[in-house]
Amino acid sequence: MDPSKSRVAAGDAEPGTPSPARRPRPRTADGVAARQDPRPTIAEVAFNLPLDKSFHYLIPEAMRQTLAPGMRVAAPFGPRERIGFVLKVVAESPVKELKEIRRVLDPRPVIGEEQWALASWLSTYYCCSMGEALATMVPGGLRLRAGAGPAASGTPPAVLVPDGTAAGGGGLPSASPVPTGVVMLTAHQRQALPPILEALEAKRFASILLFGVTGSGKTELYLQAIDRALRQGRSAICLIPEIALTPQTTDRFVERFGGGVAVWHSRMSARARSRDWMRMSDGACRIVVGARSAVFAPVQRLGLIIIDEEHEPTYKQEDAPRYHAREVAMARARLAGAAVVLGSATPSVESYYAAARRAGGVVTLPERIAGRGLPAAEVIDMREEMSSRRRFGPLSARLERALAQTVERGEQAMLLLNRRGFARVAQCKTCGAVERCARCSVPLVYHAGRRELVCHYCNFHEPPRELCRQCRKGYLSFRGSGTERVESELHRLFPVASIARMDRDTTARRGSHRELYEAVKTRQVNLLVGTQMIAKGFDFPQVTLVGVVSADTALNLPDFRAGERTFDLLTQMAGRAGRGERPGRVLIQTFCPGHYAIQAAKAHDYLGFYAQEIRMRRALRLPPFVHLIELTVLGSSLPRVEEAAQWLAGRLRRALARRLPAAPGKGATRAAQAGAVLLGPAPHRIPRLRRAYRVHLLLKARSVEAVTPIVRRVLAPGRKAKGLPVIVNVDPL
Repeated sequence: MDPSKSRVAAGDAEPGTPSPARRPRPRTADGVAARQDPRPTIAEVAFNLPLDKSFHYLIPEAMRQTLAPGMRVAAPFGPRERIGFVLKVVAESPVKELKEIRRVLDPRPVIGEEQWALASWLSTYYCCSMGEALATMVPGGLRLRAGAGPAASGTPPAVLVPDGTAAGGGGLPSASPVPTGVVMLTAHQRQALPPILEALEAKRFASILLFGVTGSGKTELYLQAIDRALRQGRSAICLIPEIALTPQTTDRFVERFGGGVAVWHSRMSARARSRDWMRMSDGACRIVVGARSAVFAPVQRLGLIIIDEEHEPTYKQEDAPRYHAREVAMARARLAGAAVVLGSATPSVESYYAAARRAGGVVTLPERIAGRGLPAAEVIDMREEMSSRRRFGPLSARLERALAQTVERGEQAMLLLNRRGFARVAQCKTCGAVERCARCSVPLVYHAGRRELVCHYCNFHEPPRELCRQCRKGYLSFRGSGTERVESELHRLFPVASIARMDRDTTARRGSHRELYEAVKTRQVNLLVGTQMIAKGFDFPQVTLVGVVSADTALNLPDFRAGERTFDLLTQMAGRAGRGERPGRVLIQTFCPGHYAIQAAKAHDYLGFYAQEIRMRRALRLPPFVHLIELTVLGSSLPRVEEAAQWLAGRLRRALARRLPAAPGKGATRAAQAGAVLLGPAPHRIPRLRRAYRVHLLLKARSVEAVTPIVRRVLAPGRKAKGLPVIVNVDPL
């Protein structure tokens, strides 16, 4: 019998989950209250599938005394075995014949009371199944030893804090806003710290935007806030936008707090993840540093979540459920009564708009520590460079001279180009045809180190052909620059200098982030070239020159956030220069020198940029004034995809218009009150990806919660439209 037949009778209803306050009385799958049985024999299981259904399985005799909600089990599902989560155990089922659970993976539940509520919110807000939400919160490959799991009760063990005392669950908070044994704060830091500490003392949800220029000492305030949380017997999570920042951040945290710091990111081995999961869930570790998935860390008595560089798009998950770590942090903090600190020199437009509307929502650090000035920035017009030079390379004459002077002085420089590879395009000299991926509608990128043309979306790769595949006459030429080409140019210009590259290609090996960080920190590397990962948070005092090879890579994308992303990247990259005793200098190469984002970045003027950007967003009714929900239909046949997208658009428009009065008021539907508007269908910005054609629709509404129930009802089981899968992306980036 197919296990899908054991689904709950109200199949499209959200499966019941234990309440964070109390567990509901067990019910059968059709909603009828079941009689209490001291030894329930049926488990209701949710799988990591796009199905808003749960499934009933028999509990073998040997498991009936120990199986509990929140445990993972292996169960037969069709022709294969799947890992699922036990939602509850019941005594009855409307299904006559049930398959048995094969084995239990956990000695204790891996989902605690707070996680149940968070998973329920995640499922509702991001329009995913409960099984997908739960699977996101528990890492794949997690293996717990007996006795490990979320601590049921009790005070977490003590953790050493900066002044050498032990902070336990019953300890009194420090009377001083500045912990002893820590560096002295600047005047601006002393003004910014009290609102953060007051939010912690209140022990209820609060959100504060820490808006500080690069090098202003935001990290020190993070450490002070964590110290206060520890003194309260609570835990803290600090999210960072890039795995590359993990070594630098953990070094600072371990130096301050000792060994009670856990690291969490996707590059960790399964053994390390299991070890740190147990340390966190048992209360042995109360500080977690990691990438976006660390927002789900199973720490006990959560008091503080810090999101450093909160504006970064890397906090958005690319796979279902497509959550944003910032929004999850807010939801989790509400459940735990915790404080959220969002830190950035270039806050996202949405975050600044929300924080500025709350009294005390924004605290500022307007100056760098030790009175250091922001680096002087210059814009280089590459149009003039092209007209004045016979040989046109990736580096302008002015940038080459500045690099030569930096190397001569024994200082360090960083170059940013947010494009991997050697050449962006392989093009026929005769007919002009561009080599494209056979699976995706994108050009192939030439990687000289691998001597291959590579698709950066599906990883298709092949050696370059000698002759064009279109006309079979012309030879290929490689155009455009990537980080590989810039590195090659640096070796040509400065053969005796020590040069390194940091991008996804050079950091694929485990431990490579730490090696590159140490090489730059100890000045074994003079010149560092890399993608956007080098622009985020690095603190190298000997870096006096920063060069942006092309400021236009994001500026010309078909994205309303293109200006914001360009401003963020330029400002953050400029902030890597002049963090030590010597002043910094920034050179920005661009073909669009007059663009407002580039001019604002040159002047380090966030508020000027924000004022212009928010006017555009308000006029065009874009975030933060509305939420967006993107629906993408996938399929191997373009006519079928277009037909399904039209069908989906028609169903959605009818559902949104149902009972819609002429003027929203009494009797208006929630969707109407939310001002829901549907755009499309239209070809996706990448029309074909991994052999699948893509057509998308866009919902705009003031409230996500008002329209996601409609999306759920319109889509067929499995999130499909006329048999084709549909990707639902809430608040897409």
